[in-house]
Amino acid sequence: MMDRRAFLGAGMAGAAALSFSSVWSQQAAPNFGPPTLPAEGFKRVKVGAAEVIALNDGALRRPLGEEFVRNVPLEQVKALLATQNLPTDYVDIPFTPFLVVTPAGRFLLDTGFADNGPPTTGRLATQLAAAGFKPEDIDHVVISHYHGDHINGLRKKDGSLMFPRAKVHVPAPEHAFWFDDAKMNAAPPAARGGFENARRVIGSLPAEQLVRFEPGAELAPGLRAEAAFGHTPGMHVFTLSSEGQKFVYVADVTNIPSLFARSPDWAVQFDMDAEMARQTRRRIFDMLVKDKTLAGGFHFPFPAFGTLEAAGSGYQFKPVA
Repeated sequence: MMDRRAFLGAGMAGAAALSFSSVWSQQAAPNFGPPTLPAEGFKRVKVGAAEVIALNDGALRRPLGEEFVRNVPLEQVKALLATQNLPTDYVDIPFTPFLVVTPAGRFLLDTGFADNGPPTTGRLATQLAAAGFKPEDIDHVVISHYHGDHINGLRKKDGSLMFPRAKVHVPAPEHAFWFDDAKMNAAPPAARGGFENARRVIGSLPAEQLVRFEPGAELAPGLRAEAAFGHTPGMHVFTLSSEGQKFVYVADVTNIPSLFARSPDWAVQFDMDAEMARQTRRRIFDMLVKDKTLAGGFHFPFPAFGTLEAAGSGYQFKPVA
């Protein structure tokens, strides 16, 4: 079991960046132009009798500074990008929730921003419509963790619910952390925005709509939650199994895979417990490599589906065609 006190010491350095709407806006990179967005913002993949649909909510282009990777020099980060023929002055960070369609219902994994984020985000509803769905068609929203880019899309700017019919399933350990008054009061002022945002978005949900789940819970037949602590105190990943096929949504186990899959011991600035996040990343990616499992990541380059292969001391993300 993790020591949650770890998140009140050095771990709070990561929490200081958790008021995501303001953070992303402040760190946007207008001098580098807009991010590259996919021409078609949804991608369907069959997993046995189920279907998984990647739904791109947009992307953000931000300058690459010393703060982004916390434990290696910036020049080393740029060198790794250069070996992959990627820009070295900025990074594009996509935001991609996934819709799992099963006989048990329609399960949206994370939400993006709705109309609360930077101007190059908030495209989820458009992608849903293109894929043949309306927000009212979503039966369940499953939250991996409480960072703003994963939960803010539950509500529109006017406070109304984006998915009015949906049950909202949240990890019990994650919820307990962000709703702990003592932890919020002990946090430095810059870190309190994450607590306040969680309470604004999640705290006012009707009691009958909010469902807490524990690690290992089966959310629906074939859809299971697994603890993936480190990036936040209670983050979870989700495995869909159907007719002998499998898909794993890894949420923020890695941020940009060209950096943090290739060099899994590097720490992105948003990891609240960098060492625990590193251990989680290697554990989950080792499993994906061993089993050749199809994976999807919230910040993976669109279409955000692919497999992981061993590469040097890390991993290489291989996107689906």
